[in-house]
Amino acid sequence: MLVARIIHDHNPKRHIDIASRIDGFVAHVASYREIEVVDVRPLPNSEHENIKFRQDDLMNPQNLGQTDSLSCLHAIEHFGLGRYTDPIDINGHIKGLTNLVGLLSEGGRLYISFPIGQADEVHFNAHRVFHVSSIFDHPSIQQHMTLRRFDYVDDTGDLHLDTAVTEVEKDITYGCGIYTFEKIKNSV
Repeated sequence: MLVARIIHDHNPKRHIDIASRIDGFVAHVASYREIEVVDVRPLPNSEHENIKFRQDDLMNPQNLGQTDSLSCLHAIEHFGLGRYTDPIDINGHIKGLTNLVGLLSEGGRLYISFPIGQADEVHFNAHRVFHVSSIFDHPSIQQHMTLRRFDYVDDTGDLHLDTAVTEVEKDITYGCGIYTFEKIKNSV
């Protein structure tokens, strides 16, 4: 509900979500605004008037247009591992992140979360875990994005709000990093 509240407060013109949980985050956002949901998996059409679904693969998206608000919560760690009918691609998460940044208009916000730990790892047939600062090494993030906010959940399940990335405990093994980025103006 944290990211749903942040989106509510920011009040974007258009919000697209990439592969987040329908029965969690998407339902929260749909309770107060329209949300476009994109997923590689086929989903039944929602009867909820605020949920618009489109099947697409973010590793190779087709004509999604640009948006001023985009979320990808607990999904990027699965890209390219083949678990959800996507093609096997060792660089799936890298391509996905590049495409996420490309979907944002100048000043647009990206809300992304994924498992964080002491190092980058692949857990076979499940997901990736990333070091908390690995995302800052991605060229699209370095060139086009600035971190507006960082929140995280530690190994015991405690939520740390609006903190510095450097404050994450050094011995974290399986937490959740929640990053809010903004696309730098004139960075296209």
